[in-house]
Amino acid sequence: TFQTNILTELKNWKLNLIQHHKLQMRQEKEKHAAHVKQLQNEMENLKELLHTYEISISRKDEVITNLSQALEKQKERVELMRKFTLWRIQHVKTKQEEYANRIADRQFRTALMKKVWAVWRSVSEEKWKDKVTRACQLRAEDVCVQLTNDYEAKIAELTAALEQTKVEILRLHSERDQYEDTMKKAFMRGVCALNLEAMTMFQSK
Repeated sequence: TFQTNILTELKNWKLNLIQHHKLQMRQEKEKHAAHVKQLQNEMENLKELLHTYEISISRKDEVITNLSQALEKQKERVELMRKFTLWRIQHVKTKQEEYANRIADRQFRTALMKKVWAVWRSVSEEKWKDKVTRACQLRAEDVCVQLTNDYEAKIAELTAALEQTKVEILRLHSERDQYEDTMKKAFMRGVCALNLEAMTMFQSK
């Protein structure tokens, strides 16, 4: 009958609709499973990238530690050089004072001998005595000037070495600051890259 045909048609339409819905559900599940698998792969890749960054940061920390230790050793060497230089300068000053005292004593004894000699000698030899005195004095002055020049040259050499060491310390400071700045920039680039990947992942989701 017509009513039976209509019921049969409705039943077939219902079965087709159910089968179509099941097909769509299966397709959506497959798409969802594929999307979840893709997200899991991306998470694994991000974990590997994060592990790589952690290793890189650890190595950079080791380099910073080594540089810091080297800088401390350099500071110790510079401090020892400074103390040694001060000691040398003081030693040179002491030697200069001792030499000046010996020269003064020698000049005093020479002058005393000249006075005794002048009493013993006649008045006619007064000019000869003056010549000898001037010659001795000039010779002593020449020796003092030569020693002073030698000591000043040595002091200048030690001062130049100290200044060179200070320049080397400043260069090491500058290299350490540049290296720390480079590492900070590299770390910030890594963090930005991770943030960009995470943002992309959430936007896709």
